[in-house]
Amino acid sequence: MTQNKKPVKTLSKNEPMRINRYLSIRGIATRKGADELIKKGVVLLNGKKAVLGDKIGPKDKVSIAGVIDTGNYHYFVYCKPKGVTTLPEKNTLSVMTMANSLPKDAFPVGRLDKDSEGLLIITNDGRITDRLLNPKNENEKEYHAVVNKPITNTLLRGIKEGIKVGEFKTRPAKIRKTSEDSFDIILTEGQNREIRRMCLAFGYEVVSLKRFRIMNILLGNLKPNEYRELKGTELSGFLRDLNLS
Repeated sequence: MTQNKKPVKTLSKNEPMRINRYLSIRGIATRKGADELIKKGVVLLNGKKAVLGDKIGPKDKVSIAGVIDTGNYHYFVYCKPKGVTTLPEKNTLSVMTMANSLPKDAFPVGRLDKDSEGLLIITNDGRITDRLLNPKNENEKEYHAVVNKPITNTLLRGIKEGIKVGEFKTRPAKIRKTSEDSFDIILTEGQNREIRRMCLAFGYEVVSLKRFRIMNILLGNLKPNEYRELKGTELSGFLRDLNLS
């Protein structure tokens, strides 16, 4: 059996943290989903298989490893509703609470903020997480945004060129105006609330935000809280582009 190891970010804080909480914060899985990954032996701590209850410090490195065999993996395209969190939070509905008919070991890959809706990939395949989310891989994610006032060329040009948002500068993005107050945008990185923060820098408020594409995967006609299984050429193309087939 062949394994792929994908380094996940080194912890920056001094206080030890349970490994399942760390994976949850990174958006890799819920704590329960992280426990399932640990039980399956695909979570590595400093190159060795992690065990439930392990804690990590600032010098530790966590990796996700997986066997190159998709026979036991499941992949779903899910439409996250607005007002639902991707991962569990106190006093809120979360994706896996809403999509409770999906396999219990599945988890969302990456996040959409509570006020956004649209495409999430839900799977039990821990291999794809870093390959899909790591900015260095420049995987495309496409969104449709509606803002609170007419769009100017200044906004379009700024987003195309990349702007300073907080402590980082956004990458140049592909953006296309679709109406007086809406646009489609393609990102290759996943900074927290990136589109909303870019618009805010130019005095715009995002009224609605919907992700409708991740790489070759399209949301299609799915309505909020609906899902479909990812399979056939769509799945094989997705895994091939992630170098997993």
